[in-house]
Amino acid sequence: MKTIVANWKMNVGVRESVALARGTLLTLRGRRISPEVVICPPFIALSEVHKVVARSAVFLGAQNLFWEDHGAYTGEISGRMLTELGVSHVIVGHSERREYLGETDEMVRNKVAHALANQMNVILCVGETVSERKAGVQRERVRTQLVRVLAGVRLKSHDRLMIAYEPVWAIGTGEIPEVAEILAMNVYIRSILSEVLPEMNANKIRVLYGGSVEGNNTYPFLREQTIDGLLVGGASVKLNQLKEIIDAASEVLDAQIA
Repeated sequence: MKTIVANWKMNVGVRESVALARGTLLTLRGRRISPEVVICPPFIALSEVHKVVARSAVFLGAQNLFWEDHGAYTGEISGRMLTELGVSHVIVGHSERREYLGETDEMVRNKVAHALANQMNVILCVGETVSERKAGVQRERVRTQLVRVLAGVRLKSHDRLMIAYEPVWAIGTGEIPEVAEILAMNVYIRSILSEVLPEMNANKIRVLYGGSVEGNNTYPFLREQTIDGLLVGGASVKLNQLKEIIDAASEVLDAQIA
């Protein structure tokens, strides 16, 4: 199975989110086989979008959450609140929150633990900056993030964790790593997961790629068996782009069962 996560970021309001959700459902209609699709609208649109996708195969995700169930945390939202809205997935540790809002690995760790405690599917983002890449320390950076966030986390058999490798320098820039680079990082990530989560089969944890993903460049990634899907940003709010990405995923899945 391939997973497509659509991170709409702060690009659409309620009406646009509803229209995009409806368009996504139409895009999936009539296919023999489709990827797993998770759409992540802004908080203000979650309730209305849930009404659109509630009885469909599309999952509803959130772009963030806080690590407490309740309390005096102005402007925050908890896993309990999100699940009440029908949210099943949550993006945690996105580089934009790390960069602009000062999220640390410790904060991300608390969010992962909280999301799992609320039976949510976690999409954990990791990746290096351009300076770290130029210095050749991208593996060390990814290892540090995974170890600091996941060390001590105890996954139950029903818990679901996805790792989204998003090199920060590739997000929104149009620059993307070579497929071979992503595959090598994928193998490296799974080796780290085997260390920090020894009780889990690392191959059961999905590893996605994200960073300047568009309709015309997705197939080379998706055709690789060890790349389990994509985390899509700006292109996911353009229905024609999202359709191309879903088309590519469906083509790969169709070929696998042919």
